[in-house]
Amino acid sequence: MNLNHNIPLITLIVFIMTVPLAYGAGGACKGKVLNPVTDICWQCMFPVKMGSVSYGNGAEPAPGNVTSPVCACPDSKGVLIIGVSTAFWEHARLIETVKDPFCFPVMGTGMTNPKPGFSSGENRSKEYGDSDYAFQQAHYFYFPAWSILKLFMDFPCAENKAFDLAYMTEVDPMWNDDSLSFIINPEALLFGNPVSQLACVADSVGATMSYPIDPLFWCMGSWGSFYPLSGSMIENNPFNVNAGLAARMLFKLGRETLLYDTGINQCASAGVVTPILVKSNYRLQVARPVRGNDCIPIGRPSLIWGTAKNPPFGTTNTSPDNFLWSLTRRRVCCVGYALN
Repeated sequence: MNLNHNIPLITLIVFIMTVPLAYGAGGACKGKVLNPVTDICWQCMFPVKMGSVSYGNGAEPAPGNVTSPVCACPDSKGVLIIGVSTAFWEHARLIETVKDPFCFPVMGTGMTNPKPGFSSGENRSKEYGDSDYAFQQAHYFYFPAWSILKLFMDFPCAENKAFDLAYMTEVDPMWNDDSLSFIINPEALLFGNPVSQLACVADSVGATMSYPIDPLFWCMGSWGSFYPLSGSMIENNPFNVNAGLAARMLFKLGRETLLYDTGINQCASAGVVTPILVKSNYRLQVARPVRGNDCIPIGRPSLIWGTAKNPPFGTTNTSPDNFLWSLTRRRVCCVGYALN
């Protein structure tokens, strides 16, 4: 279920301020508004490649599917543009994965759950059942950081949108019910076997050393399986759960044709619809509860990046198990001039 993508930021703020706040319902949702300058890891935009030259983080290969330093692409009017191939990591989206429904850590506030206890997060270990289990809600925001901060406004590759809440799973029955989620991922039945899951070991190794293996599209490395595309996971580690659900949100949006991959075709400025997620085109950074300094490929073990990022009693930023992720995506484009 897709919410209106055209709600201006001021309308969204007024809406949240005019409904009962979660603070009045016991203070489950606490925090402060995201500061895009201090809470975002700006090093995550590197390395950048322009033509045949790369800048920043020389240990990592330059992003994007760029095979030539020179490019030629038609614009919206069919006029040919000759230019320089450009690739970088773009700060484009925010994803919240929260145990408290209707809680928005990015804004430091939330709404009262109309049905207290309904759709709340859950995390239990095997001692309370046959297997580990966890469930969280998720929110997806437009966050074109350069546009919000009025940086590089004349750069044609930068997305020019406003901050906006684009999707919230509390009102999505497919996220809250594994059986209903099969409507959009019937192929999940093919991968629920030991042989398919054994292949995910290789994906975990790839994500640990460099990037995940895209042909193993059902795997999230050490975080588990992408399927089902719902909010529940057979997992107990809070970092694997929340990072995995943030990745699942991307896969789910792609399956619903709401996610456009900007790292595939440099001539498609708006991106390409990807019903099967290209995992290596996305990285996550923890912004809440505790800011992280790592740009995490999908599936990288939490032992590498999760230390002290989720204090048991929360922080002034947010309550425990309410996570905010800054998403950087590969962006390839052609920077040049039209041939009139």
